[in-house]
Amino acid sequence: MSPASPGPRRVLFISNGHGEDSIAAEIIRRLPRGVIAEAYPTLGSGSALAGVCPIVGPRAKLASEGWRNVKGSLARDVAGGGLSTVWPGIQFVRRVAKLYDRIIVVGDIVGIAGAFVAGVRGVIYLDVYKTGHARSYWPIERWLIRQTARTVYNRSPVLAETLRNSGIDARFAGNVVMDAISYGQYDAAARRKRPLAVTLLPGSRQFTTESFALQVAALRLIAAEERPDLFVAVAGSVDPGELGRATGLKYDGPMTHDAGDLGTLSDPDLTLHLARGATGNLLEASDVVLSQAGTATIQALGLGRPAITFANPRDRGSRFADESALFGEARIVTTPDAALVARALHHLLSDDAERARLGEIGRQRIGGQGAIGAIIAEILA
Repeated sequence: MSPASPGPRRVLFISNGHGEDSIAAEIIRRLPRGVIAEAYPTLGSGSALAGVCPIVGPRAKLASEGWRNVKGSLARDVAGGGLSTVWPGIQFVRRVAKLYDRIIVVGDIVGIAGAFVAGVRGVIYLDVYKTGHARSYWPIERWLIRQTARTVYNRSPVLAETLRNSGIDARFAGNVVMDAISYGQYDAAARRKRPLAVTLLPGSRQFTTESFALQVAALRLIAAEERPDLFVAVAGSVDPGELGRATGLKYDGPMTHDAGDLGTLSDPDLTLHLARGATGNLLEASDVVLSQAGTATIQALGLGRPAITFANPRDRGSRFADESALFGEARIVTTPDAALVARALHHLLSDDAERARLGEIGRQRIGGQGAIGAIIAEILA
Protein backbone atom coordinates (compact mmCIF):
# COMPACT_ATOMS: atom_id res chain seq x y z
CA MET A 1 0.00 0.00 0.00
CA SER A 2 1.69 3.22 -1.17
CA PRO A 3 1.50 6.50 0.74
CA ALA A 4 -1.92 8.09 0.46
CA SER A 5 -0.61 11.64 0.28
CA PRO A 6 2.38 13.79 1.14
CA GLY A 7 2.75 14.72 4.78
CA PRO A 8 2.33 12.72 7.99
CA ARG A 9 1.74 9.01 7.71
CA ARG A 10 -1.92 8.07 8.19
CA VAL A 11 -2.93 4.63 9.45
CA LEU A 12 -6.29 2.97 10.08
CA PHE A 13 -6.85 0.15 12.56
CA ILE A 14 -9.84 -2.12 11.96
CA SER A 15 -10.82 -4.32 14.92
CA ASN A 16 -13.78 -6.54 15.73
CA GLY A 17 -14.24 -6.90 19.48
CA HIS A 18 -13.32 -5.40 22.85
CA GLY A 19 -10.11 -7.39 23.20
CA GLU A 20 -9.08 -6.54 19.67
CA ASP A 21 -9.89 -2.86 20.32
CA SER A 22 -7.58 -2.98 23.35
CA ILE A 23 -4.73 -4.37 21.27
CA ALA A 24 -5.19 -1.71 18.62
CA ALA A 25 -5.29 0.97 21.31
CA GLU A 26 -1.99 -0.14 22.83
CA ILE A 27 -0.24 -0.12 19.46
CA ILE A 28 -1.59 3.35 18.72
CA ARG A 29 -0.33 4.64 22.08
CA ARG A 30 3.17 3.52 21.15
CA LEU A 31 3.28 4.96 17.64
CA PRO A 32 5.86 7.70 17.19
CA ARG A 33 4.84 11.32 16.90
CA GLY A 34 3.97 12.34 13.40
CA VAL A 35 1.84 9.26 12.70
CA ILE A 36 -1.87 10.03 12.45
CA ALA A 37 -3.91 7.03 13.59
CA GLU A 38 -7.64 6.45 13.42
CA ALA A 39 -9.59 3.39 14.51
CA TYR A 40 -12.61 1.62 13.13
CA PRO A 41 -13.96 -0.71 15.86
CA THR A 42 -16.57 -2.60 13.88
CA LEU A 43 -18.46 -4.02 16.87
CA GLY A 44 -19.76 -2.25 19.95
CA SER A 45 -18.84 1.14 21.33
CA GLY A 46 -15.07 0.91 20.94
CA SER A 47 -14.66 2.09 24.53
CA ALA A 48 -11.09 0.75 24.73
CA LEU A 49 -10.13 3.27 22.05
CA ALA A 50 -11.88 6.25 23.60
CA GLY A 51 -9.43 9.08 24.14
CA VAL A 52 -6.67 7.21 22.31
CA CYS A 53 -7.43 8.32 18.75
CA PRO A 54 -10.38 9.41 16.59
CA ILE A 55 -12.96 6.65 16.10
CA VAL A 56 -14.47 6.39 12.63
CA GLY A 57 -16.94 4.29 10.69
CA PRO A 58 -20.38 2.76 11.30
CA ARG A 59 -20.38 0.28 14.19
CA ALA A 60 -22.57 -2.78 14.41
CA LYS A 61 -24.63 -3.51 17.50
CA LEU A 62 -24.95 -7.27 17.77
CA ALA A 63 -26.46 -9.20 20.65
CA SER A 64 -23.37 -11.40 20.79
CA GLU A 65 -20.93 -8.46 20.44
CA GLY A 66 -18.97 -10.82 18.21
CA TRP A 67 -18.51 -13.39 20.99
CA ARG A 68 -18.55 -16.78 19.24
CA ASN A 69 -18.02 -18.95 22.31
CA VAL A 70 -21.79 -19.33 22.64
CA LYS A 71 -23.74 -21.87 20.61
CA GLY A 72 -25.97 -20.34 17.96
CA SER A 73 -24.61 -16.81 18.41
CA LEU A 74 -24.07 -16.35 14.68
CA ALA A 75 -27.58 -17.55 13.82
CA ARG A 76 -29.10 -15.24 16.43
CA ASP A 77 -27.11 -12.28 15.14
CA VAL A 78 -28.32 -12.98 11.60
CA ALA A 79 -31.92 -13.39 12.77
CA GLY A 80 -31.62 -10.10 14.65
CA GLY A 81 -30.62 -8.22 11.51
CA GLY A 82 -26.89 -8.66 11.84
CA LEU A 83 -26.34 -8.98 8.10
CA SER A 84 -27.69 -5.47 7.62
CA THR A 85 -24.70 -4.14 9.56
CA VAL A 86 -22.13 -5.70 7.23
CA TRP A 87 -22.62 -3.76 4.02
CA PRO A 88 -22.35 -0.25 5.53
CA GLY A 89 -19.00 -1.24 7.04
CA ILE A 90 -17.69 -2.61 3.74
CA GLN A 91 -18.86 0.52 1.91
CA PHE A 92 -17.13 2.72 4.48
CA VAL A 93 -13.80 0.89 4.21
CA ARG A 94 -14.01 0.94 0.40
CA ARG A 95 -14.66 4.69 0.45
CA VAL A 96 -11.85 5.69 2.84
CA ALA A 97 -9.10 3.14 2.14
CA LYS A 98 -7.15 5.45 -0.15
CA LEU A 99 -6.88 8.05 2.61
CA TYR A 100 -4.46 5.85 4.56
CA ASP A 101 -0.86 4.77 4.06
CA ARG A 102 -1.38 1.60 6.08
CA ILE A 103 -4.44 -0.38 7.14
CA ILE A 104 -4.04 -2.79 10.05
CA VAL A 105 -6.65 -5.48 10.67
CA VAL A 106 -6.77 -6.81 14.24
CA GLY A 107 -8.87 -9.89 14.94
CA ASP A 108 -9.91 -13.04 13.14
CA ILE A 109 -10.53 -13.93 9.52
CA VAL A 110 -13.76 -11.89 9.44
CA GLY A 111 -11.77 -8.66 9.25
CA ILE A 112 -9.68 -10.01 6.39
CA ALA A 113 -12.79 -11.18 4.54
CA GLY A 114 -14.34 -7.73 4.95
CA ALA A 115 -11.22 -6.03 3.62
CA PHE A 116 -11.15 -8.40 0.66
CA VAL A 117 -14.78 -7.70 -0.25
CA ALA A 118 -14.11 -3.95 0.13
CA GLY A 119 -11.32 -4.25 -2.43
CA VAL A 120 -8.56 -3.39 0.06
CA ARG A 121 -5.20 -5.06 -0.44
CA GLY A 122 -1.81 -4.91 1.26
CA VAL A 123 -3.09 -4.78 4.83
CA ILE A 124 -1.07 -5.72 7.89
CA TYR A 125 -2.97 -8.52 9.60
CA LEU A 126 -2.66 -9.25 13.32
CA ASP A 127 -4.26 -12.65 13.83
CA VAL A 128 -5.05 -12.62 17.54
CA TYR A 129 -7.57 -15.45 17.25
CA LYS A 130 -5.72 -18.62 16.24
CA THR A 131 -3.32 -20.01 18.80
CA GLY A 132 -1.25 -22.72 17.13
CA HIS A 133 -2.44 -25.29 19.69
CA ALA A 134 -5.68 -26.22 17.95
CA ARG A 135 -7.09 -25.86 14.44
CA SER A 136 -4.91 -24.24 11.80
CA TYR A 137 -6.06 -22.39 8.66
CA TRP A 138 -8.60 -23.71 6.21
CA PRO A 139 -7.58 -23.46 2.53
CA ILE A 140 -10.10 -20.65 1.94
CA GLU A 141 -8.62 -18.71 4.88
CA ARG A 142 -5.09 -19.06 3.52
CA TRP A 143 -6.34 -17.87 0.11
CA LEU A 144 -8.09 -14.82 1.57
CA ILE A 145 -5.02 -13.89 3.61
CA ARG A 146 -2.71 -14.30 0.62
CA GLN A 147 -4.95 -12.05 -1.49
CA THR A 148 -5.48 -9.35 1.13
CA ALA A 149 -2.47 -9.08 3.46
CA ARG A 150 1.09 -7.97 2.80
CA THR A 151 2.29 -9.16 6.23
CA VAL A 152 0.76 -11.32 8.96
CA TYR A 153 1.76 -11.44 12.63
CA ASN A 154 0.82 -14.68 14.37
CA ARG A 155 0.67 -15.68 18.02
CA SER A 156 2.55 -18.90 17.29
CA PRO A 157 5.66 -19.79 15.25
CA VAL A 158 3.79 -22.89 14.05
CA LEU A 159 1.03 -20.77 12.51
CA ALA A 160 3.54 -18.41 10.93
CA GLU A 161 5.34 -21.34 9.32
CA THR A 162 2.03 -22.72 8.03
CA LEU A 163 1.28 -19.44 6.27
CA ARG A 164 4.83 -19.06 4.93
CA ASN A 165 4.48 -22.49 3.35
CA SER A 166 1.50 -21.03 1.47
CA GLY A 167 3.55 -18.12 0.14
CA ILE A 168 2.47 -15.56 2.75
CA ASP A 169 4.83 -13.21 4.58
CA ALA A 170 3.95 -14.41 8.09
CA ARG A 171 5.97 -13.66 11.20
CA PHE A 172 6.10 -14.51 14.89
CA ALA A 173 7.59 -11.89 17.22
CA GLY A 174 5.82 -12.69 20.48
CA ASN A 175 2.22 -12.69 21.66
CA VAL A 176 0.72 -9.28 20.96
CA VAL A 177 -2.07 -10.04 23.45
CA MET A 178 0.54 -9.85 26.21
CA ASP A 179 1.82 -6.51 24.91
CA ALA A 180 -1.67 -5.09 25.25
CA ILE A 181 -2.27 -5.67 28.96
CA SER A 182 -3.82 -2.48 30.31
CA TYR A 183 -2.07 -0.72 33.19
CA GLY A 184 -3.47 2.39 34.83
CA GLN A 185 -3.32 4.57 37.87
CA TYR A 186 -4.54 2.12 40.50
CA ASP A 187 -2.64 1.05 43.61
CA ALA A 188 -3.86 -2.49 44.18
CA ALA A 189 -1.08 -3.25 46.67
CA ALA A 190 -2.31 -0.47 48.97
CA ARG A 191 -5.68 -2.21 49.17
CA ARG A 192 -4.17 -5.58 50.12
CA LYS A 193 -4.79 -6.76 53.68
CA ARG A 194 -4.67 -10.54 53.43
CA PRO A 195 -1.97 -13.04 52.40
CA LEU A 196 -3.58 -13.85 49.04
CA ALA A 197 -5.71 -12.03 46.48
CA VAL A 198 -8.09 -13.02 43.69
CA THR A 199 -9.14 -10.97 40.68
CA LEU A 200 -12.54 -11.52 39.08
CA LEU A 201 -12.74 -11.16 35.31
CA PRO A 202 -16.49 -11.40 34.61
CA GLY A 203 -16.11 -10.45 30.94
CA SER A 204 -17.52 -7.68 28.79
CA ARG A 205 -20.46 -9.20 26.95
CA GLN A 206 -24.08 -10.17 27.37
CA PHE A 207 -23.63 -12.71 30.20
CA THR A 208 -21.32 -10.57 32.34
CA THR A 209 -23.72 -9.91 35.22
CA GLU A 210 -24.84 -13.53 35.28
CA SER A 211 -21.23 -14.74 35.40
CA PHE A 212 -20.33 -12.21 38.08
CA ALA A 213 -23.23 -13.29 40.27
CA LEU A 214 -22.05 -16.90 40.17
CA GLN A 215 -18.47 -15.88 40.95
CA VAL A 216 -19.63 -13.90 43.98
CA ALA A 217 -21.79 -16.81 45.11
CA ALA A 218 -18.67 -19.01 45.01
CA LEU A 219 -16.70 -16.49 47.08
CA ARG A 220 -19.37 -16.54 49.77
CA LEU A 221 -18.70 -20.26 50.20
CA ILE A 222 -15.06 -19.64 51.13
CA ALA A 223 -14.65 -19.48 54.90
CA ALA A 224 -14.24 -15.87 56.08
CA GLU A 225 -10.85 -16.57 57.68
CA GLU A 226 -9.56 -18.04 54.39
CA ARG A 227 -11.08 -15.46 52.07
CA PRO A 228 -8.55 -13.50 49.99
CA ASP A 229 -8.53 -9.85 49.03
CA LEU A 230 -10.90 -9.40 46.11
CA PHE A 231 -10.60 -7.28 42.98
CA VAL A 232 -12.77 -6.93 39.90
CA ALA A 233 -11.56 -5.80 36.47
CA VAL A 234 -14.58 -3.98 35.05
CA ALA A 235 -14.72 -3.68 31.26
CA GLY A 236 -15.58 -0.33 29.75
CA SER A 237 -19.04 -1.45 28.66
CA VAL A 238 -20.05 -2.73 32.11
CA ASP A 239 -21.99 -0.67 34.66
CA PRO A 240 -20.72 -1.36 38.20
CA GLY A 241 -24.18 -0.57 39.52
CA GLU A 242 -25.55 -3.49 37.50
CA LEU A 243 -22.97 -5.77 39.08
CA GLY A 244 -24.19 -4.64 42.48
CA ARG A 245 -27.82 -5.24 41.63
CA ALA A 246 -27.01 -8.74 40.33
CA THR A 247 -25.36 -9.73 43.61
CA GLY A 248 -27.11 -7.71 46.30
CA LEU A 249 -23.89 -5.82 47.01
CA LYS A 250 -23.90 -2.10 47.71
CA TYR A 251 -21.99 0.02 45.22
CA ASP A 252 -19.91 2.91 46.55
CA GLY A 253 -18.00 5.17 44.19
CA PRO A 254 -14.28 5.89 44.21
CA MET A 255 -12.66 6.95 47.47
CA THR A 256 -9.28 7.85 45.94
CA HIS A 257 -7.98 9.98 43.11
CA ASP A 258 -6.62 6.94 41.22
CA ALA A 259 -7.89 7.27 37.66
CA GLY A 260 -8.65 3.54 37.52
CA ASP A 261 -10.57 3.45 40.80
CA LEU A 262 -14.24 2.54 40.36
CA GLY A 263 -14.98 2.14 44.06
CA THR A 264 -16.25 -0.97 45.83
CA LEU A 265 -19.08 -3.46 45.99
CA SER A 266 -19.69 -4.60 49.54
CA ASP A 267 -21.91 -5.93 52.27
CA PRO A 268 -21.03 -6.95 55.86
CA ASP A 269 -19.50 -10.18 54.52
CA LEU A 270 -17.66 -9.20 51.32
CA THR A 271 -15.74 -6.26 49.87
CA LEU A 272 -14.71 -6.22 46.23
CA HIS A 273 -12.46 -3.46 44.90
CA LEU A 274 -13.36 -2.36 41.36
CA ALA A 275 -10.98 -0.96 38.74
CA ARG A 276 -11.19 -0.08 35.07
CA GLY A 277 -8.31 0.23 32.63
CA ALA A 278 -5.92 -1.36 35.11
CA THR A 279 -6.21 -5.09 34.49
CA GLY A 280 -2.44 -5.52 34.69
CA ASN A 281 -2.32 -3.82 38.08
CA LEU A 282 -4.92 -6.24 39.43
CA LEU A 283 -3.40 -9.37 37.92
CA GLU A 284 0.07 -8.60 39.23
CA ALA A 285 -1.34 -8.04 42.72
CA SER A 286 -3.29 -11.32 42.66
CA ASP A 287 -2.56 -15.02 42.94
CA VAL A 288 -5.55 -16.57 41.13
CA VAL A 289 -8.27 -15.32 38.78
CA LEU A 290 -11.91 -16.28 38.42
CA SER A 291 -12.44 -15.59 34.75
CA GLN A 292 -15.22 -15.66 32.19
CA ALA A 293 -13.35 -13.22 29.95
CA GLY A 294 -11.62 -13.86 26.65
CA THR A 295 -8.50 -11.77 26.10
CA ALA A 296 -8.06 -11.06 29.81
CA THR A 297 -7.92 -14.79 30.58
CA ILE A 298 -5.04 -15.18 28.16
CA GLN A 299 -3.25 -12.23 29.76
CA ALA A 300 -3.76 -13.62 33.27
CA LEU A 301 -2.34 -17.01 32.30
CA GLY A 302 0.56 -15.35 30.49
CA LEU A 303 1.42 -13.51 33.71
CA GLY A 304 1.43 -16.80 35.59
CA ARG A 305 -1.93 -16.51 37.33
CA PRO A 306 -3.97 -19.73 37.15
CA ALA A 307 -7.58 -19.24 36.06
CA ILE A 308 -10.79 -20.91 37.16
CA THR A 309 -13.56 -20.86 34.55
CA PHE A 310 -16.98 -22.46 34.55
CA ALA A 311 -18.16 -23.98 31.29
CA ASN A 312 -21.77 -23.52 30.30
CA PRO A 313 -24.02 -25.81 28.21
CA ARG A 314 -24.55 -22.90 25.82
CA ASP A 315 -20.79 -22.62 25.14
CA ARG A 316 -19.70 -23.63 21.64
CA GLY A 317 -17.83 -26.87 22.19
CA SER A 318 -15.28 -26.48 19.40
CA ARG A 319 -14.21 -23.02 20.57
CA PHE A 320 -13.93 -24.17 24.18
CA ALA A 321 -11.87 -27.19 23.09
CA ASP A 322 -9.53 -24.93 21.11
CA GLU A 323 -8.97 -22.77 24.19
CA SER A 324 -8.36 -25.81 26.38
CA ALA A 325 -5.77 -27.10 23.93
CA LEU A 326 -3.90 -23.82 24.38
CA PHE A 327 -4.36 -23.28 28.11
CA GLY A 328 -3.72 -26.84 29.26
CA GLU A 329 -3.80 -27.32 33.04
CA ALA A 330 -3.30 -23.60 33.66
CA ARG A 331 -7.06 -23.11 33.34
CA ILE A 332 -9.26 -25.15 35.68
CA VAL A 333 -12.74 -25.73 34.27
CA THR A 334 -15.84 -26.52 36.31
CA THR A 335 -19.55 -26.58 35.57
CA PRO A 336 -21.52 -23.39 36.43
CA ASP A 337 -21.96 -24.41 40.05
CA ALA A 338 -20.87 -22.03 42.81
CA ALA A 339 -19.88 -24.91 45.10
CA LEU A 340 -17.57 -26.42 42.47
CA VAL A 341 -15.99 -23.05 41.68
CA ALA A 342 -15.46 -22.47 45.41
CA ARG A 343 -13.87 -25.92 45.80
CA ALA A 344 -11.43 -25.28 42.96
CA LEU A 345 -10.57 -21.86 44.37
CA HIS A 346 -10.03 -23.23 47.87
CA HIS A 347 -7.69 -25.89 46.47
CA LEU A 348 -5.52 -23.32 44.71
CA LEU A 349 -5.48 -20.86 47.59
CA SER A 350 -4.32 -23.58 49.99
CA ASP A 351 -1.57 -25.04 47.77
CA ASP A 352 1.32 -22.69 46.99
CA ALA A 353 3.21 -25.31 45.00
CA GLU A 354 0.24 -26.10 42.75
CA ARG A 355 -0.37 -22.41 42.05
CA ALA A 356 3.28 -22.03 41.05
CA ARG A 357 3.16 -25.14 38.84
CA LEU A 358 0.03 -24.04 36.98
CA GLY A 359 1.36 -20.49 36.74
CA GLU A 360 4.48 -21.70 34.95
CA ILE A 361 2.38 -23.76 32.52
CA GLY A 362 0.41 -20.64 31.68
CA ARG A 363 3.54 -18.58 31.04
CA GLN A 364 4.95 -21.23 28.74
CA ARG A 365 1.70 -21.79 26.82
CA ILE A 366 0.83 -18.14 26.23
CA GLY A 367 4.28 -16.75 25.44
CA GLY A 368 5.78 -13.38 26.13
CA GLN A 369 5.76 -9.81 24.95
CA GLY A 370 7.66 -8.17 22.13
CA ALA A 371 5.35 -8.21 19.12
CA ILE A 372 4.29 -4.57 19.19
CA GLY A 373 7.78 -3.27 18.42
CA ALA A 374 7.97 -5.47 15.33
CA ILE A 375 4.45 -4.46 14.25
CA ILE A 376 5.22 -0.75 14.55
CA ALA A 377 8.39 -1.20 12.52
CA GLU A 378 6.31 -2.81 9.77
CA ILE A 379 3.72 -0.01 9.92
CA LEU A 380 6.49 2.56 9.42
CA ALA A 381 8.34 0.60 6.69
